[in-house]
Amino acid sequence: MWMFLGSECLLFGGLISTYMLYRGRHQGNPGPAQVFDIPLTSVSSFVLLMSSLTMVLAVNAAKENDVRNTKLWLTATALLGSLFVGGQVYEFTVFYKEGLGFTTSLFSSSFFTLTGFHGVHVSVGVMMLLALVAIISRDRVTGDRAEVVEMVGLYWHFVDVVWVVIFTLVYLIPA
Repeated sequence: MWMFLGSECLLFGGLISTYMLYRGRHQGNPGPAQVFDIPLTSVSSFVLLMSSLTMVLAVNAAKENDVRNTKLWLTATALLGSLFVGGQVYEFTVFYKEGLGFTTSLFSSSFFTLTGFHGVHVSVGVMMLLALVAIISRDRVTGDRAEVVEMVGLYWHFVDVVWVVIFTLVYLIPA
């Protein structure tokens, strides 16, 4: 898992670097200042960060062999991740309606690529969480259940940390 996450760091490092190069490259409107909804994105970010807390609670429940609470917290984490993705889909829809499409500018292309890749990673994480709940429910976990939950947790925390970096660089620091 650590090797995989290392390769993901390289992927997101490249995407973030590309965004930073192109974030000021848009002509006319709309630009970041015209379309970003910082309060909405802040709430969405808070939801994703709270999912890290529920993931920690799932890992702790798994270590204590508490199957019921492990499934509960994994499901809560998946729900919070789904809410985040829903917020991102809403945001993308609003941007598109305001005239900011994938091919509008170098800024928009790099923005949608970076945040879209992150959204895909969150979606994959949600699927992993739900699959893990199903596997635990059927008592089909091969190996140590707590270790499996912790591996999924590592991926989930990675996705959360990447969002903190993206949110800070994209939304909070002006171009």
